[in-house]
Amino acid sequence: MLLEIAVILLVLWLLGVITSYTLSGFIHILVVAAIILVLIRIIRGENPLK
Repeated sequence: MLLEIAVILLVLWLLGVITSYTLSGFIHILVVAAIILVLIRIIRGENPLK
C-alpha cells in the first residue's frame, strides 16, 4: 500500500515538473512524502519495490 502511494506521489511530482505547474512548492512536498514513505518501508525491512 505504501509503495502505491509513493508511486502516485512521484507521478504527480513528475507531472508538475514537466508541465511547470507548481502550487508554491506543493509538488516538492509530494516528492518528499513519497521518499519518506519508501524509507519507512525500507526501515521496516520490507522490499520497497514489491
